Amino acid sequence: MTAAGPEALPMRVPAKNLPAHVRVHEVGARDGLQNEKTVVPTEVKAEFIHRLADAGLTTVEATSFVHPKWVPQLADAEELFPLLRDVNAELPVLVPNARGLDRALALGARRIAVFGSATETFASRNLNRTVDESLAMFEPVVARAREDKVHVRGYLSMCFGDPWEGAVPIGQVVRVAKALLDLGCDELSLGDTIGVATPGHIVALLTALNEAGVPTSAIGVHFHDTYGQALANTLVALQQGVTTVDASAGGLGGCPYAKSATGNLATEDLVWMLDGLGIETGVDLGRLTATSAWMAERLGRPSPSRTVRALSHKES
Repeated sequence: MTAAGPEALPMRVPAKNLPAHVRVHEVGARDGLQNEKTVVPTEVKAEFIHRLADAGLTTVEATSFVHPKWVPQLADAEELFPLLRDVNAELPVLVPNARGLDRALALGARRIAVFGSATETFASRNLNRTVDESLAMFEPVVARAREDKVHVRGYLSMCFGDPWEGAVPIGQVVRVAKALLDLGCDELSLGDTIGVATPGHIVALLTALNEAGVPTSAIGVHFHDTYGQALANTLVALQQGVTTVDASAGGLGGCPYAKSATGNLATEDLVWMLDGLGIETGVDLGRLTATSAWMAERLGRPSPSRTVRALSHKES
């Protein structure tokens, strides 16, 4: 018997030229919480990550091993990571340098990420280095991780626009992207850090990367919804063959460089669209929505995710 009523929604209507499966790279516990004004207790973070994994997310970025001075919201990385030993998901962590890698490996981390920039201004402000100097800093980090058979993700920020430099030439992004992969990164996440990308820009960059020898299979996308373009950009990326999409449960986080930024693409909004397209994610939308509503209560504000609000309203 066919299901009826709201439980049957979204109705699954597949479209052509889309992948059968998408891996959602959940960043709410790291990229989301590090941009929140509220410092969340360690025990709450641990429960949040457990709940996200229980909702079916197979990759949950856990924390960042940066100096507490720079990211006080994640200063408890050493206390948090041991609480996650029984989590049934991959738990990548961000490491800024060799010292961060040492801290992560000492706790048993098996997936790390480095965070680079496609533009000089952001590299200077975020890493206190030029783009090339930051790549040189990452080189021994990636090399050692590879020696230890640790998976390495390379984040590349400001791929589609920079708040100080404006438009970012596609060739400039391709150069740094190739450099990160040449260092030994296993995958690359293309960041629309201030949310200014539009679909045609996505196609142009992915095409240029392919022409430069960067396979789409190594690429993930990381969109912010500042101008309401994140889902449109995601759909176009999927049509180009991308199968890894970064998202943040409940739309946690924001961009400190654009006053109008509304934060990361909400995982629930992404999963609603993918469910409707018949694309498998393994994510239970109901459990995920409940988790984000739970975290919103602890942050003391409503979730910015439209899907969380819509589904929570139906249940109330």
